[in-house]
Amino acid sequence: MNPSPTKASGRQQSSIDGDPVARIRTLADECANALPCTTVPDLSDEDTVALVAEVERLGRRVDALRVVLAGEVADRSRPNRGARGLAVSRGCRTPADLIEQLTQVSGTTARRRVVLAGDVRRDSFPGGDRTEARFDLVAQAVEDGTIGIDAATVITKGLTSLLAHGSLDELGKAKTELVAAATGTGPDSTVPVSADSVRVMVCVWQAKLDPDGLDPAEDRSMAVRDFRFGPERNGLLHGSFRLMAEAGGRVKTLFDAYLTPTTAPAFMTEEERATAEAEGGKDSRTPAQQRHDIFVAIIDAMARSGQAPTIGGAAPTVLVSVRAEDLASGQGAGWSDRVEGPVSMRTVRQMVCTGGIQKVVLSQEGRIVRLGSPERCFTPPQRRAISLRDGGCIIPGCTIPAGWCEIHHVIPDKDGGPTHPDNGVLLCWFHHRTIDTSEWQIRMRHGVPEVKPPPWIEYFGTWRPATKSRTRLLDRLDAPPE
Repeated sequence: MNPSPTKASGRQQSSIDGDPVARIRTLADECANALPCTTVPDLSDEDTVALVAEVERLGRRVDALRVVLAGEVADRSRPNRGARGLAVSRGCRTPADLIEQLTQVSGTTARRRVVLAGDVRRDSFPGGDRTEARFDLVAQAVEDGTIGIDAATVITKGLTSLLAHGSLDELGKAKTELVAAATGTGPDSTVPVSADSVRVMVCVWQAKLDPDGLDPAEDRSMAVRDFRFGPERNGLLHGSFRLMAEAGGRVKTLFDAYLTPTTAPAFMTEEERATAEAEGGKDSRTPAQQRHDIFVAIIDAMARSGQAPTIGGAAPTVLVSVRAEDLASGQGAGWSDRVEGPVSMRTVRQMVCTGGIQKVVLSQEGRIVRLGSPERCFTPPQRRAISLRDGGCIIPGCTIPAGWCEIHHVIPDKDGGPTHPDNGVLLCWFHHRTIDTSEWQIRMRHGVPEVKPPPWIEYFGTWRPATKSRTRLLDRLDAPPE
């Protein structure tokens, strides 16, 4: 057994000094003993902030060794060495595979280290001198621990494509300014910028040094743009997309409009809104969940706008089928168009309330024996009138506009409720979906919608008019005091 490095003696210390593996192992133990993870919660705010920066500085020194070692593994695994190559002799196809096996990092991380090492490696001459690296300034900053792998990769990857286009002077200036910005050694600022900020600066340099390269790059993007629908799993439709940059900018801007503090939170269930109010207005949904809800509302609004192409002579309409006895009992499941799995009766009731019903009687063999007329479907003129009256989702605090809302039957059709403006109100997709469980109450009084909050919002709730029509508000302001 090797002697324990924690038991110091003259002989052991001499052995450690001459053994880099033992020295690094000792340093790792000393680092762990200097700041045990369990003591971090006991630190003061000042120490925590200071240690975040210092530990990162230490990590960059380690990153420098990681990159150098990855480069050495790659050099000793050159293809011309054949079976004597370091990676092949250890049963690995590539240097990155060997690093992945030795360190248990992801393949992506291992490959990134190898690629970066190729850009910053300085090969040795027989006399001991070293050649310049392709990105010598980046190499020096990495070795000094002033920039980490993220910033170094952004610079080297971003400028590699320009080596065959830009002038040497301009490329040299780009390298100098980017490294200065990343290390905080520039003339304009002594504060280092983040790797993301460096990425933005690299894009500017790319446009400056190779303006003609933008068109081919966009042509390549145009050729691989896509929007894919994947399989359904556990009630979720999976997919992927690759948008052109300018198209992505439009999408982000639209999302930002609904996610800014002045408009958010939007498209929330009552449970989510109550949680947000209890947490001082903070939206408990993740940004990804918020974007999902916004996307659904945008699709619904577009389908109802009259500007979407028709399918079979009608506006794009999702069909849902359900057995009459299941709909009457509220038990069972429905089947929605273009959805592989079943949908709950709650979803069926929401879709029926919004789009109406058309009864189709089938024989046991599946033949259509009777086809009824559409029922419970509000006409376009009725929708316009209800939109003018309500002005948007009638639930207090909800800011969803009328064009994005669905029409809800206050008294259900099965209870004798008519499809009439006096029995229809605007609800956004989420409030419509949860109206039976959120405990909000809605009633019509002389054709005017009124709402009553659930007891967990207002225990002794009172009925109050819910219309958001601007002209109606003016009438109330002009009315004489009671």
